[in-house]
Amino acid sequence: MSQESIETLIPELVHEEDWRRMRATAACLKGGPRAVHGLVQVLESGEPALKIEAAGMLARIKDPSAGVPLVRLLAAGDAGIRKAGSLALEQLAGVLDTAAVTALIEALAARQDEDHRATIARLLGLIPSAVEPLCGMLKHPQADARETAALILEQVLEPRSADALVDAMSDPSVQEIVVRTLKKLGAIRERIADTFNALRDVEGSVEREDARMAAVIALLGVGRPSVEILIEYLDDDDWVVREAAADLLGKIGDVRAVEPLMKRLQSDKDTGVKELALKSLGLIGDARPVQLYLEAIPIRPLRVFAMEALAKIKDVTVLAPYHDLFDRLKTDRDGLVAYNAGMIVDKLEAAAMQADVRPAAAGEEQHG
Repeated sequence: MSQESIETLIPELVHEEDWRRMRATAACLKGGPRAVHGLVQVLESGEPALKIEAAGMLARIKDPSAGVPLVRLLAAGDAGIRKAGSLALEQLAGVLDTAAVTALIEALAARQDEDHRATIARLLGLIPSAVEPLCGMLKHPQADARETAALILEQVLEPRSADALVDAMSDPSVQEIVVRTLKKLGAIRERIADTFNALRDVEGSVEREDARMAAVIALLGVGRPSVEILIEYLDDDDWVVREAAADLLGKIGDVRAVEPLMKRLQSDKDTGVKELALKSLGLIGDARPVQLYLEAIPIRPLRVFAMEALAKIKDVTVLAPYHDLFDRLKTDRDGLVAYNAGMIVDKLEAAAMQADVRPAAAGEEQHG
């Protein structure tokens, strides 16, 4: 690849020639902070089509510093740009910082049209880090701001908001919403507790496995509001409860579960819990557990799950240093290991073709 600057390449994201678009994409994904800076500049001054592409690229890079500039897109006159900004923020929800949340809350308070407000409220409901600022907003001097915060917290149903909601019960402007939300939160915790208590009472390994699957089916519909509670149950004394909690967290797919599941994979003494933690991390697709997956490959009960998780990582470029390892595993005796290794190699080589460089093996130096 030529030594063109990232600023020169970014406009080629909308070039009419495929190879130029692919080259620009590869450069952005490899460009680090310089690419983020250039893409953010495009959000401010680029043509509409390039703004849309830049928003999508920032979502793929997952740099939280893109949050505030993307929030500004929500007020754009072009509907396509607004939609691109909203989609990018949704994809970045798990990594957005307080600055982005504050920008969203300020935009919500600016009294734009109802569709705009609905979009912002929905986004705030998806961002785990939004809970604390929303709780603080329950003390806002303006009653309509307090009501907006209460309504979003009712939508989010986040257990961490319970104390702030209790404190707000004396506020007539939000009292009805707060009481309603606390009842829902209590019902969620009670339902999970009742289900897991019943699961503990089951005896016999086969019966317990059947009961675990039934518990997962029974609780899966609760969705994101159960995440923080399920994370607590990952430390339960009963292995079958830990398994059920790990299984549910993977199926819900919330990024808040990544580090607690990594802890289970590292330290749990029960192989079944490790297996389900590994499978669930794979379903979430986050790149943080890569090293744990690699360490699990030699462990026979875990190796297939580890390879499946590696194949599901959304940002395949993080696997480039291990290209040669996966190339060797393509001939593994275990068909599933070989299949997933082949998938990873194909993805890496496709990415390398875009960047016009071959993935380097671990520790291999690049010679120009």
